[in-house]
This record gives sequence, structure tokens and C-alpha cells, in this order.
Amino acid sequence: MEQLIAATVVIGDRTYRIKCSPDDEEVVRKTVKTINDKIIEFKTLFAGKDMQDYVSMVLLWFATDQIAQMKAGIDGENISGGLDAIELMLDNHLKDK
Repeated sequence: MEQLIAATVVIGDRTYRIKCSPDDEEVVRKTVKTINDKIIEFKTLFAGKDMQDYVSMVLLWFATDQIAQMKAGIDGENISGGLDAIELMLDNHLKDK
């Protein structure tokens, strides 16, 4: 079993102590940076809210972005499959001539 390492991350105004795989530490830190950057962005756009509101906004943004990326991947697979079918039909048509 892989050994987990302890990492301290700050999201918004709070510090969290987490354990993660050494291979995942860089991804976790980049994710935390993205979250904090988005919090700052939302703070400039929506003045006067509390930190929980900003964290919730970032969570909604992140979840929506993930779903949109999954949908784009599915649409891309459908398009790719359709193009493969068209290519096969063209190949068959050219062979028949």
C-alpha cells in the first residue's frame, strides 16, 4: 500500500490538513491554487459577500465546468464515431466504382 503524506492547504481563510499520495500532491496544490484564484476573482466581481458564499460560488463553477467538459467529451466521441461511419461509407462507395 502506498504511503500517504500530510499536506497543509489553505482554501479561502481556512487551513486544512490533508493526507494524499505523493504522486497527487502537485495536483492537489494546483487545484487549491485554482480554487483560491477563483475566490479572488469572485471577490472582485461580487463585493460584500462572506467567504462561505465565495467558496460556494467556486464549488458551483468547478462542478459546472467538470460537467461541461464531460459533455464535450461525449459529444466529441459521437462526432468522431459519425465521421468514422462517413469515412467507411465513402471507402465502400469508392471500392464499388
